[in-house]
Amino acid sequence: MTLIEIIVLALIQGITEFLPISSSGHLILPSALLGWDNQGLAFDVAVHVGSLLAVVLYFREDILRLINAWLTSVFKGQHSEHSRLAWWVIVATIPAVIFGFAFKSAIEVYSRSALVIAVTTIVFGLLLWYADAKAKQHKNIFQLSWKSALFVGFAQALAIIPGTSRSGITMTAGLMAGLDRESAARFSFLLSIPTILGAGLLVSLDLAASEHPVDWQAMLYGALFSFVSAYLCIKLFLTWISRIGMLPFVIYRLILGVVLLVFVFS
Repeated sequence: MTLIEIIVLALIQGITEFLPISSSGHLILPSALLGWDNQGLAFDVAVHVGSLLAVVLYFREDILRLINAWLTSVFKGQHSEHSRLAWWVIVATIPAVIFGFAFKSAIEVYSRSALVIAVTTIVFGLLLWYADAKAKQHKNIFQLSWKSALFVGFAQALAIIPGTSRSGITMTAGLMAGLDRESAARFSFLLSIPTILGAGLLVSLDLAASEHPVDWQAMLYGALFSFVSAYLCIKLFLTWISRIGMLPFVIYRLILGVVLLVFVFS
C-alpha cells in the first residue's frame, strides 16, 4: 500500500465508522473506482484500534462513571441512572454478538457485493429519514428502557449486512425508541465500544492465524489517521446533530447508493 492509499482508507474508516453513512459503502469505492487492492487484515486491525481509541478518549469520563456505577450495582446493589445505562449497553450488545457469530461467514460469502451495498445504503438511508422525521424525540439517554435498548441491539445486529451502517441503524432505532437526536447518537457511540473491540479481536485472531507479512508502518499510519478522523468526527457530529438533523446524511446516502448502482450496471 502506498502512503496515499493508507491515509485515504484510514480517513474513510475513521469518519464512516461513526457517521450514519455506511463504512462498507465507502471502502468499496477505492477498489471499484481506482483499482486499489484490499487493505488486508493487519490494516483492518490498525484502523479498528484507531477508531476504538478515539471513542474511548472522547467518552472517557462517561465510561468511568458507567463502569463505577455498574460495579456499584453489581457488588453493592445500589442502582442509578448511570448503572442502568451501563446495563443497557451490555443488553444491546448481546444480539450483535449472537448474530455476528451465527451469520458472519454467510454474510461475507453472499452479500459483499456492490449491488447489495448500494441497495442497503439507499434502503436504510430512507429508514433513517423516516425515523428522524416521524419519531417522537422526547427522551434523553437516561430515559431509555431495557426493551428499547434491546430493540437498538437487534437493529445493530443488522449491521452485519454490508451497507447498513452500524451507527446509522442504531441511531435509527434510537430515534424510533423516542430518543432525541443527541441521545440516539451518544448511545450509538457508547454501543460502538464493545462492538469495535469485539470486531477488532476477531480480525486479530484471523491475522494471527494467517501467514501474511505485517507492514508495521502501514498499521501505525492507519491507526493514527483513523484515530484523528474518528475523534474529530464524533466531536463535530455531536455538536451539530441537534441543529442539522439526519437529512444531510440521508441525502448523501442516496447519492452514494445511486453512484454504486451506476457502477454496478455500467
